[in-house]
Amino acid sequence: MFAFHFHSHSHNSLLSQQVLLSQMSSNAIIHHTSSSSRSINTYDVFLSFCGEDTRNNFTGFLFQALRTKGVDAFKDDEDLKKGESIAPELLQAIQASRIFVLVFSKNYASSTWCLRELAEILNCLQTSPRTVIPIFYDVDPSVVRKQSGCYEKAFAEHGKRFREDGGNSEIERSSH
Repeated sequence: MFAFHFHSHSHNSLLSQQVLLSQMSSNAIIHHTSSSSRSINTYDVFLSFCGEDTRNNFTGFLFQALRTKGVDAFKDDEDLKKGESIAPELLQAIQASRIFVLVFSKNYASSTWCLRELAEILNCLQTSPRTVIPIFYDVDPSVVRKQSGCYEKAFAEHGKRFREDGGNSEIERSSH
C-alpha cells in the first residue's frame, strides 16, 4: 500500500497537488471499470473526506481529475450535521465501490460522520478485498497512525460523548 502526504501551506503546494493528481490519473493507477462489472460495483472510487478541510480544495480537485479521466468517483456533496445517521444512499455508495480514497486531514477524526464512513469501509473490507488509498492532507501520517495530536483530542471528545450517552454512541477509539 502507498500513501500521499500533502501540506496546504502555499500556492506552489496546491499546484504540485494538481500536477500529481494529473500524473496519477494519466499513469492509470486507477483504472475505469468495464460495463460488465457495473452490476457488482457502482463506483470505481469512493472519496472519504472532511468537508470543512478539503471539499473546496484538494478533494474537489481530486474528484474533478478522476472524472476528467473517466473514473466514476463518488463524493458526498451534502453538508452533513453532527450526529445524523448515514443515509442509505451513502452506505450503498460505500458498499458498491471498488477503491476507497481516505483523505485524512486535521478534522477528519473530529467528524462523527467521517468515522461512520470509515467504519463502513472497514466492514466492506472484511467481506471483500478492495484497494484503500490513504492521503494525508495537512496532517502527518504518524499523527493518524498513533492517534496523537489533533486525532488524540478528537478521540478524547468522542470518548467523553460516549460516556455521557451511557455507551450509546457508535464511535470508540481503536486499540490499534
